[in-house]
Formats: sequence, structure tokens, C-alpha cells
Amino acid sequence: MAAAPRQDVSDARRIVVKIGSSSLTTAAGGLDADRVDALVDVLVKQDGRQIVLVSSGAIAAGLAPLGLAGRPADLARQQAAASVGQGLLLARYTASFARYGRRVGQVLLTSYDTSRRSHYRNAYRTLDQLFAMNVVPIVNENDTVATDEIRFGDNDRLAALVAHLVRADLLVLLSDVDGLYDGDPSKPGARRLTEVAGPGDLAGVGIGRAGRSGVGTGGMVTKVEAAAIATGAGIPVVLTSAGHAGEALSGAPTGTYFRPTGRRAAGRLLWLAHASAPRGAVVLDAGAVEAITERHGSLLPAGITGVEGEFAAGEPIELRDQAGRPVARGLVNFDAREIPLLIGRSTHDLAAELGPAYEREVVHRDDLVLLRP
Repeated sequence: MAAAPRQDVSDARRIVVKIGSSSLTTAAGGLDADRVDALVDVLVKQDGRQIVLVSSGAIAAGLAPLGLAGRPADLARQQAAASVGQGLLLARYTASFARYGRRVGQVLLTSYDTSRRSHYRNAYRTLDQLFAMNVVPIVNENDTVATDEIRFGDNDRLAALVAHLVRADLLVLLSDVDGLYDGDPSKPGARRLTEVAGPGDLAGVGIGRAGRSGVGTGGMVTKVEAAAIATGAGIPVVLTSAGHAGEALSGAPTGTYFRPTGRRAAGRLLWLAHASAPRGAVVLDAGAVEAITERHGSLLPAGITGVEGEFAAGEPIELRDQAGRPVARGLVNFDAREIPLLIGRSTHDLAAELGPAYEREVVHRDDLVLLRP
């Protein structure tokens, strides 16, 4: 019996589509114009729908022009390749969408910026205005200046976070493989999973890393992680190959469909939980842990017993219990060098001794997200 159509997929009005480097480039490096055009041909046919395209390929596109045989291992040359390739990538998309009279706009994001309240709002407003002006946003990480993003913040994860940022109804992850398999899809007997209802469906499934093309960074493991982020925030996900993009967007039973498992969280807190790299940590006593995890309170100086690492005010840090387990992540209001002066003291006493600037939380509850055990 044929599989039932995916109603929430076909009903989706605002969609984030992510495509990987290996689906856009040639084996030798450089963009494949035919592949870009084929993707655009599908996207422009989505009448009445708003599409955000999260596109990898900047570093890969810069390899051939720079005479590089493969993705460089060192960060400086990765950034140089991204600098050259990002312009080529956007130019190719601009020309391809122009065949249909459509305009595109480039949006470069970093997780470091977007975990902050004002930057998060600015990113949302920019994307929303592009929709209002019938412009297709093309999103990428700002690889030319990023450090952690290139090594950690893969575009699969970025796509899941962008889907939450723009309040998308659907995330489509396009790869060079037509779905998630329970083993190596190149070997006999491997079975494609048509649907994943939750983490239990992935028990015993071997998930591979970066593919054979050598131009991408993620592989299937980052796509499954991205699907978990999106579905945990109430967004369905379809994972399939670029060649099946049209079928996936129509709701046809192609690829692997991940059912939503949770509800939407407060906007930028999802970025704080999944995209930010903590710069340090503070250790809490049992009372502070309870106040944060059970009563959803802020972190006050009185509940801190120790500090680790070097960080500045406004950066993300971990909040750990006495056993060293991370219980939360938040944006800190003080530099690491100031924390020892605050440990175990009330805000009233600190204000009296050091001034009114010290009568505040170390991490406010609005800038704090709990981590799952």
C-alpha cells in the first residue's frame, strides 16, 4: 500500500530549505551551474510559499579559483576560500533566480551574534522584510570571519535554527543521499527509514559522518542532529536528496520524514542552547541549581561557588552543579575576573560596597536556557 501524503508538509507556507556543498559543486571543486539551476527551478515553482534557502558551498566554490585540490585543513585558508567562494555562490544564485524575474538577498549569520536579544530581533526583521519584498533570502554562516562556526556550527544545524528564527512550518534538508538509512546505503541490505517519530526510532541506526566528496563538513550525523533541534521545536523535517526536492516539498513520501516531537521555545534561547560555544563556566551550590531548574529563577551571586575559564560580560557560559554537570547555559553580565568578588554575596551588600551596577543578576532568567540531562 502506498504511503500516505504528509499533510503538514504540503500545507507548509514558510519553509527553510538547506542544500549541502556536495549537491552544488563538481568533484574537482567549483560550482556546478546545472545543479544550481535545477534547485532554483524547483524553488520558484512553490507558489504561495515563502522559501529561505540555507546554502552551503562557499568554501567549496572557492577551491578551484584558488588552485586548491581539496578543502584545506587550516582555518586561514578555509576563510580565504569562503571569501572568494561566497561571492561566486551568490552571483550564481542571483543569475539563476533572475531567469524567473526573482531577486535574492544574502544573509550571513553567526551563532555568537544571534544568541543576543537585539541581534536576534534584527535578524528576524531583516528576513521578514525580505519576504515582504518578495526576495528570496539566501543564508550562510559568515565563514570568512567565523572560527567556531566553521569547525562546529555546520549549516545543517544553522538551517534548523533559522527555521525556528523565521517561524517556519517545515525544514527540508537536501543531501547527496535520498534519506536516512539503517546502515551504509552503499552496501546491500541497508534500508531507508521512511519516518522517524522520535529518538527511539534511531536506536541501533548507524549514522555516518562526512561523505566521499570531501567538500562538505557534516554528513548524516549533523542532519540527524539538525532534525532533532527542529522537531524538538515543533517543526517537521524532510531529509532527502537534491534530486527529490520537488517531491519532498509537495508532501510526497520521499526521503525520511521526521515528526515534530516538541513545541516552539522562546526564540533566541534555542540558539543559545544549540549554537553558542560557552566561553567558561560558573559552579553553583544546590540552592542555586534548584532555583534555576525548578523555579526558573535568575542566577544571583550568592549561589555561585566557583568560576572557570576566561570570558567577558555578554558571552555565553555554562552553569554547572557541584559535580561539574552542566545544568544550564546563559549570557553572563560580568567578566570572569569580576566573579570571584561576587561569590556567595548578596546583591544588596555588593551594591553598598561596589556601587549600583553590582545590584543585578549574574545571569538573568531571560538570558538562560536549561540543558537536558
